[in-house]
Amino acid sequence: MIEQTNEKVKAARLSIISNTSLVALKLLIGFLMGSVSVLSEAIHSGLDLIASMIAYYAVGKAGKPADEQHPYGHGKWENVSGVVEAILILAAAVYIIYEAVLRFTKGSTIEHLGWGTAVMGASALVNWVVSRYLFRVARRTDSVALEADAWHLRADVYTSAGVFAGLALIAITKITILDSIAAIVVALLIIKSSIDLTRSAMGDIFDTKLPAGDEEIIKEVISRYQGECIGFHRLRSRKSGSARFIDMHLVVPRKWSLEDAHQLSDNIERDISEALPNTHVIIHVDPCNKSIEPCTSTVCRKETDS
Repeated sequence: MIEQTNEKVKAARLSIISNTSLVALKLLIGFLMGSVSVLSEAIHSGLDLIASMIAYYAVGKAGKPADEQHPYGHGKWENVSGVVEAILILAAAVYIIYEAVLRFTKGSTIEHLGWGTAVMGASALVNWVVSRYLFRVARRTDSVALEADAWHLRADVYTSAGVFAGLALIAITKITILDSIAAIVVALLIIKSSIDLTRSAMGDIFDTKLPAGDEEIIKEVISRYQGECIGFHRLRSRKSGSARFIDMHLVVPRKWSLEDAHQLSDNIERDISEALPNTHVIIHVDPCNKSIEPCTSTVCRKETDS
């Protein structure tokens, strides 16, 4: 767990460094050019920088062990981070659209197009490399905050590419309103990423159950023990940051000893935790009888009938 937290912090720190450099470069070139699309990209990267700082703080807090006040740990710091990042993205998008419409109606002059296309190309390349790294770490550590940060940067890749294309068209056609149009397209892409991030982060805050794939893994683990005449019901699951929480009722033969039932529960908890890392499992044992399903084994039926 400590190693995962250190890996998350390292990735978030890299994101801060790369975003700081890109914000400074885009602001400088944007003001020199008088380009709203380049300045909109600077704003976008500025929001990415804030998001990276939030992610850096969140992964550090989420990595703290459970304590008396937080017996389930601090994992939801990552989910809160994701929501805040999504709100910041949405605010930036609204501002970008406002500035683009203003420039569109009043007109603007754009200079140093070569600088703009160069910085947009460099930005897309840097963010592609960093976002790939963040996605890789996020998948390995199951980090909501890093995944949100990675999506920020991946959106920046697409928007930088869009601005790059817009500036290239201006250089060819001399139609400067393409700069405002490119900025609006950037903003719409940012709004979409904001909506996607909000849905992802809010799901865990409201204790949405684990994905179907995870629950299938749980059922597959339990099915390994069907020969011992067991079943289960009342399966519940939720997620907090990268931590999963599962509880269920496990059905065992009525004549089993408490020790046998406890050993089976330990085995299932161990196997689920191995299949789904960073999972906490609580099992309540029920004696098998005809009213409990899906314990339908013939052997179990014979025991309850005897």
